[in-house]
Amino acid sequence: MAQTESNSQSKSKTGGQRAGNARSQTRKTSEKAQRKAGPAGGNGPSPVQPVTSLVEDYKGIARAFAENPVVMRPCNLDGHARRLHVRATIIEDHAVRIDQQSQGAEEKFKKLSESLFKFFRGTSLLFHRDMAGDDERMPTVLVLGDVHPENFGVMPNADNVPIFGVNDFDDVLYGPFTWDLKRGVTGFMIASEEVGGHKKKTRRKIASRFVKGYRAGMEYYSRHNTEATEQMREDNSPKIIRKLFDEAEESRKEWLWDRYLDETGRGFRANEELTPISSRLDEFQAYVDKLAGQNEIARDGRAGKLRVKDVAMRHGQGTASLGLPRYYCLIEGPAGDATDDLILEFKRARRSALDGLVPKHDFDAGQEGDRIAHGQSVHLAKGDVFYGSVEIDGESFMSRERAPFREDIDLDELSKKSWKHYAEACGHALAQAHARSDDAGQLDYRIEPRILEAMEPFGLFVDDMLCFAEEAVERMRRDHAFYKRDLEMGAFDMTLKRYR
Repeated sequence: MAQTESNSQSKSKTGGQRAGNARSQTRKTSEKAQRKAGPAGGNGPSPVQPVTSLVEDYKGIARAFAENPVVMRPCNLDGHARRLHVRATIIEDHAVRIDQQSQGAEEKFKKLSESLFKFFRGTSLLFHRDMAGDDERMPTVLVLGDVHPENFGVMPNADNVPIFGVNDFDDVLYGPFTWDLKRGVTGFMIASEEVGGHKKKTRRKIASRFVKGYRAGMEYYSRHNTEATEQMREDNSPKIIRKLFDEAEESRKEWLWDRYLDETGRGFRANEELTPISSRLDEFQAYVDKLAGQNEIARDGRAGKLRVKDVAMRHGQGTASLGLPRYYCLIEGPAGDATDDLILEFKRARRSALDGLVPKHDFDAGQEGDRIAHGQSVHLAKGDVFYGSVEIDGESFMSRERAPFREDIDLDELSKKSWKHYAEACGHALAQAHARSDDAGQLDYRIEPRILEAMEPFGLFVDDMLCFAEEAVERMRRDHAFYKRDLEMGAFDMTLKRYR
């Protein structure tokens, strides 16, 4: 998840020249008021203030671009101006982690420097600000927001049966369906070059198969109207995905004892990944009880009586969300012998990276944890029943179940042919997620025919997606070079401040 973390919001702007004039006048008024109030240290304002979030400013840019496409956006910047934009956006995106000196902040910044694909995965806000206001005419769906080859995988459904589909809902928001395709095509191009080692021609073929898989899936659901209930399981999935199911097979008992349980089986082990916080047992029992009530989870099923055995902080997980608070709850299973326990995850939820950037629409996915839970319920047919939202320490957290068969693809093991098959399967899975926007989501008309119409002529549509991605990749190469240079010079050690 790569969203802005700043808690304070800047004043809303309308975009264009009027926004510039308004900011200038506000600054003059503020400076005049400060001079009247006297020097710092007396009763006047502090001479140092944190730089506020630019979310509202980008809302103005997105609106202005949708109405008047001659408005300049960050993607048009180059040279040092672009470097400053990259630096400021990454600092804003990680403001809370930097100010709180979060344990994972330094680790994440180092991780982003290691490869272009990791940088792409961890800077969704930077990527989507370049798209502010794009595709205003295109059909609206509940977009995933962060589509790339490693955000598809095997996970548990409502019956604890493994299924394949989209698996990261941190950035979900209603917006043009093309936003997910653009992000996905770019992700496949970067990954197939960096991980797969493929040349330009092959990369284009792999990325185009993702788009073709999407259209084939949309055509299928347009004809059969089965997106509301259909699931990609081991028995009905493509060969490339069936292999993933095979790799995901692991007994729950072995999974628990090999990775999580202490020598007694009554709690979490303590290591570099897990820090038990058993003193908060009653607190998290209340969160689990609330979640069970919200989702109508029975207390006589595979989760037993939903009794919390232990709680731990989880460290070092994720790419975009690395450094954000994350907790694991150990739930006693029906057997009571530590062989069928469940693990629930509570992860800090934040603003979607697409918030304020997508063109204006009539739909509201909700806020923070509620928005993420809505995304999972829309995108997956009969998905994980533990997806939900709770408030911990005054902050919004999303919840979900960890499972022994949760598995992502190993991209470095794919052959050239397998890359194409995998891209096509991911495109089909994304099509189902989008097609469910009029079944489980808020759309009040059939979306599939509109999307198919908007993709015509299809050859031109594919070429537009590929050209967008190629430009985005080259821009990202430059951004990554700027980032690595800034990281070495300490640019991300502290948040930006505004001085009198």
